[in-house]
Amino acid sequence: MNWLTEFLGRPAMDWRDLLDVLVVAVLVYEVLKLIRGTRAMQMATGGGLFIVLFYGSRWLRLETVNWLLRNLLTYIVFALIVLFQSDIRRALAHLGRAPFFRYFAKAESAEESIEELVVATGMLSSQHIGAIIVIERQIGLRNYVEGGIPLDATMTYDLLLSIFQTSSPLHDGAVIIQEDRIAAAACFLPLTVNPRLGKELGSRHRAAIGLTEENDAVAIVVSEETGSISLASDGAIERGLSVDDLRRRLRSMVIHRSRMRMPLRAEATR
Repeated sequence: MNWLTEFLGRPAMDWRDLLDVLVVAVLVYEVLKLIRGTRAMQMATGGGLFIVLFYGSRWLRLETVNWLLRNLLTYIVFALIVLFQSDIRRALAHLGRAPFFRYFAKAESAEESIEELVVATGMLSSQHIGAIIVIERQIGLRNYVEGGIPLDATMTYDLLLSIFQTSSPLHDGAVIIQEDRIAAAACFLPLTVNPRLGKELGSRHRAAIGLTEENDAVAIVVSEETGSISLASDGAIERGLSVDDLRRRLRSMVIHRSRMRMPLRAEATR
């Protein structure tokens, strides 16, 4: 029972200990969120097994296995740096755009991004050009980004218009927005299988609903037939929005992170 006595006899925790635990928890969470759904996740699993084997060999006194793992460790670290140099660069860039650092950004930047989206959507609607624009929120869309054509470009309305022109090779698919940047274009999304949806909904609307059924993303859809603007969230879709309606929705759902459930209006005009 000596271990229990020592554990109970530890000094009281102060604010520094709580801060230490909080920082480590946030870092682990961000790393797991960053590598989820990528090949790095498999490598992380393998690394975890390597650590278990290392300490297991010490506990069981498997000297040969432990010696081999100790000597391989140095080379494995260098091999990981070489193999995942692009992922490491993206991770550092992602850290610089993390929510903690966004508190220091100007509020006007978010407003400008919303306005670029609204202007582009309005122009696409007036020209009856079909489009689907997905806005990432808390849950990452890494899998869908990697399945499309990576751009990592500053989001502007003229770039969005160029992507969705029918003559563009990128127009077939969705554009995914991460922060204020266009992460990728020509991304394919899962279609919903909800049998209660009306048959008049096209593939773009069903893809928007299917994606938002799986995560907290917001999807803007422009109908190619009628130019109608729709907004999907939480597996539901609201159709027939005006440009001003879209602007208000995006401000409340993206900037203020308000989780609002939108009604499904199956009889709304496309």
